[in-house]
Order: sequence, then structure tokens, then C-alpha cells
Amino acid sequence: MIVFAIYFAIFVISFFVVKFVVHRAATDYTSLKTVTFGDESAVTPNRIASVVSVLSIFLLWAAFTGSTLVPGFLHAPGPFIGDATFTYTAQAAGQAPDDATVTIRVFEVGTEVEQPVVDPGDGWAKNDVDTVGAWRSGLIRVDSNDEFGRDDGHEVIAVNGEPIAPGQSVFTKFGRVGMSPKGTLNFEPAKGWQMEPIWLPAPEAVWVRVGEIATEGYRSFTLLEHLGYSLFRVVVGFVFGALVGIPLGFAMGLSNWFRGWFDPIVEFMRPVPPLALIPLVIIWAGIGEVGKIILLFLAALWIMAIAARAGVSGVSISKVHAAYSLGASKFQIMRHVIMPNSLPEIFTGARVAMGVCWGTVVAAELVAAEKGAGMMIMVASKFQQTDIVLMGIILIGVIGFGIDILMRMAEKALVPWKGRT
Repeated sequence: MIVFAIYFAIFVISFFVVKFVVHRAATDYTSLKTVTFGDESAVTPNRIASVVSVLSIFLLWAAFTGSTLVPGFLHAPGPFIGDATFTYTAQAAGQAPDDATVTIRVFEVGTEVEQPVVDPGDGWAKNDVDTVGAWRSGLIRVDSNDEFGRDDGHEVIAVNGEPIAPGQSVFTKFGRVGMSPKGTLNFEPAKGWQMEPIWLPAPEAVWVRVGEIATEGYRSFTLLEHLGYSLFRVVVGFVFGALVGIPLGFAMGLSNWFRGWFDPIVEFMRPVPPLALIPLVIIWAGIGEVGKIILLFLAALWIMAIAARAGVSGVSISKVHAAYSLGASKFQIMRHVIMPNSLPEIFTGARVAMGVCWGTVVAAELVAAEKGAGMMIMVASKFQQTDIVLMGIILIGVIGFGIDILMRMAEKALVPWKGRT
């Protein structure tokens, strides 16, 4: 919640700064338009907003992981690391309550640590030492070295002067001291706001992992091979889906018989997630490459069919009548009226279908794949290699975004009339 609150605050501040400071001095002819609905040129991406958005995400990621890529004053409060101390008060049968100090050395997980050395003290309750990893917790058997143990009625009744009982906790400046139902103390160091690397590694850790896998490989294949096989599967599945889906959509948009015949099938399959088809695909096509491509084909097929059908159905009838009045044949109407006016919807469907295929390839590569970005992510997750998982997700997103940009460029070149007719 803290991260989202900060991100929202950055969004609001950036919006007002750009709107009232940067753009006030610039001439924005788009804002002068009196009619914007239906005019695609009226709303264009604000490049400053895009840059600030990406930088904000990166800065939040770096700040909440303690990254060395940003200055220390931008770091969110990290976990406590060092020597923590607290005092407990214990009582035993026939003995006056006595105090002792517990010193706990909190260390970074994965580093070597030595227990601190302290004087045991003069009372019957002796001072204790222990070690606990950051973001972890540990049980502290304070009675293990006392002169009177549990057999003598040893019982901790207070921590730092605050009463404590089984199931209760006392918060110190170093962390939380709790008591288990059996009376054993449990120390949990303060975690701060930063994320533990096992949950979210720092940006530089992910970048280092990219270099390692690019040069040394992962599971006998290089990073380029993993990404290349995923891209190949996605492209082949999408192409076959488009080759079948677009003609099917045109037929449904032009013929009431085709629409009546295929509409129940398309509308039935459209909400079925591709992941639900994995068992059936395995039964039909096995666990080889064919099964993975079939799954991606089905992911793209229904989207492309619906996009093509919507494109045909959205053609203005006045344009068709105008073409007929000029003596155009059915083929010419199809070629010069219906297809050009359907392309905007088809390109939109293609972009959506490609995104769905990229999302499905991870599941498709679960089916006994030996290589691929999805396989790499899933294998790494089993060993809690979060940096590899995050690396795979980022690379899939970057490649998908690159493909989307190429599609936008192709759409702009092939369909220059979009939003203007």
C-alpha cells in the first residue's frame, strides 16, 4: 500500500507540474479542438508522462530494494542489522524476580556471523546471546543458562519492564519480542519497508543475472535461445490463428448463415482461458512442439475472428451503396471497401491476440519444454531464484512491447485512414 500511495502521489504531482509549468509555455494545438470524440488524433500519448512513469517505477523498485543505483537518501527504511538488546524479567519458585539482558546479533542472510560476547551477570538469571537473520525470527531460550530452569518454575513475566504473557508481544526499537504459548521468547527484528531479496531483488541483481545467463546459459541453453524459441512459438501460433481467424471473421460478418453456424462456437470458446485447454491439448497432440503451438493458435484464433467480424460489421452501408452506384462488383467492394475499413479492427485484434499469446506461452512451455522463457521462469520459481523469474518477466514484457510497437508502425503505414473516416 505504501508503494502504491507513493506512486499515486508521483502521478498527481507530475500531472500538475507538466500541465501548468511545462505545457503552459508550449502551444498544444490538440487541446484547441472543440470535438475530440471519435477523432483518434485528438488524444496522443504524452511522452513526458511516459518517461516519468517508467522512471517512477524504476526508482520505487530501487528504493524499496536498497539498490546501489540510487543515492542512499532515496532508500526506504531497511531492516535492522546489528546488535539488538532487550531486558527480560524472570521469576522462579522461591526466588525473587531477576533481570537479565539478551543481546542478539542481526545479520544479512548469506553472510558469516559470530555470536556476540557478553558478561553473564551476577544474578540467577544470566545474560543471553543469539543470532538472527534479517527478515527472519528466532526462538530465544533465555532459561537455558539460568541457575533455575523451567523445572524450577522459571517464567518470563516482563520485557523491558512491560508485562508479557503467552501469546503477547512487546515492541522494542530493534523489533518485536513475542512469547509462544509455551512461554518461549521469540525475537523478530524490525523489517523496515524494504523488500527481502528473495521476494524482490534489486535492479542490479537482475542485470547481473542477465549477463550470467547470456554468457553461461541456463539449463544447457543460452538466453538468446530461450527467448528465440518462445518468440518462434508465439509467432507461429499467432500466424496460424490469424490465417484461420480472419477469414472466419469475414465470413461471419458477410453471411448470416456463417454467422449463425459459427457464432455459438466462437462465443463459447472466447471466454475459455487457454490454460484450461492444456490437458486437452496434451491428450490430442502430446507434449511436443505441436501441442504448444496448437495452444497458442487457439489463444489467437477467437480474438482474430471476433476482430475481423467486428471490422466487417462496422463498415458503413452508405459506402457500400456508393460503390454499387459507381458500378463496382462484389469483388471490388470486398477489395476496396470492406477490407480497408476492416483493417483497423483487425490490427487492434492482432495486438490483443499477440499479448494473449505472450501470456499463454509461459503456460504452454510448462508442457515438458526444455527451452523457452516460460520454462526458464517456472524452473527458477521452484528454486526461489526470484532474480531469474523477474528477468524472464521483464524480457517477455520488453519483447512483447517491441512487437506491439512494430504493429503500431505497420498499422500507421498500412491504415493511415484509421480514425479519419
